Amino acid sequence: MNKIIFIGLLLFILGNPSAFSQAKIDRAPIAKDTTKSIDIDPLTPAKAAFYSAVVPGLGQAYNKKYWKIPLVYGAIGTSLYFYLSNKKKYNQYRDAYKRRLEGYTDDPFPFLDNSRLIAGQKFYQRNRDLSSLFVAAFYVLNIIDANVDAALIQFNVNQNLSVRPDIYKNDVTLKANVGLTLNYNF
Repeated sequence: MNKIIFIGLLLFILGNPSAFSQAKIDRAPIAKDTTKSIDIDPLTPAKAAFYSAVVPGLGQAYNKKYWKIPLVYGAIGTSLYFYLSNKKKYNQYRDAYKRRLEGYTDDPFPFLDNSRLIAGQKFYQRNRDLSSLFVAAFYVLNIIDANVDAALIQFNVNQNLSVRPDIYKNDVTLKANVGLTLNYNF
């Protein structure tokens, strides 16, 4: 029985790592960082803008905002459709007017006089030019959206940062005051 207790005590002493340690060093406890550190890449917005400039919608895919890609192609595609449609109608009216001036009898618009053909040309030319502006505007808007979205992804939005309306009592007049509190928790 004594041998079993002796062997158990010996195993306990040998198994305990502090039994062989030298002098105990008194260290101050180290606080662990409880906040997650998010690495900020300053080139992310530039990459997203570059990708959107090369292929519209690619910057949105880079930002993982896949739902915006159909909106980008819908806006640019619709504007491009109207540009091509107005260009085709403009060319039809222009060609009909030129053929009429040259004296050809096969007129696609026999019910219109020359002033109506010129007015139709101006109308479709104006709409064609506006459509081309919309194509360019939606293309640039696509690039700006990718850039801003990539910059805002890195923005710190958590519960430690908050601005809330607050109603508090004034100690002197005992009336309710309305204010805005800015809270930042470490």
